[in-house]
Amino acid sequence: MTNEHLESARESWAKYSLVQQMANIGSEVSRALRAKDNPSRYWGAVTRALDLFYLTVEDPRWKGHLREILRVRELFAAASLGSDEFKTSLEDLDRYFDCFAWLARAEFVAYSTPLVIMSND
Repeated sequence: MTNEHLESARESWAKYSLVQQMANIGSEVSRALRAKDNPSRYWGAVTRALDLFYLTVEDPRWKGHLREILRVRELFAAASLGSDEFKTSLEDLDRYFDCFAWLARAEFVAYSTPLVIMSND
């Protein structure tokens, strides 16, 4: 993202829960995994994921919870460069982020489904 795009994304990003932020990062990780054979698409997804990590780390709400976010960012950076230093692949990270996608979907359904009250009439 350009600085301009990063600035505009910052406002909307701050409206998401940590689960939603991590699920969105996971979408880019998944895109990178699927685009391994297309360098342009691959590096675009890697760059977007790192930008989203940056916005998440910068979010003051997660100040006391940065250890895992920073660790997974480190694992992602290494895996995206093809390093096996941490014995973690993009496939491993894709599975890790799937959990956030499921939780984000559950949050969405829970908060967007209208309550239906049954009547005996």
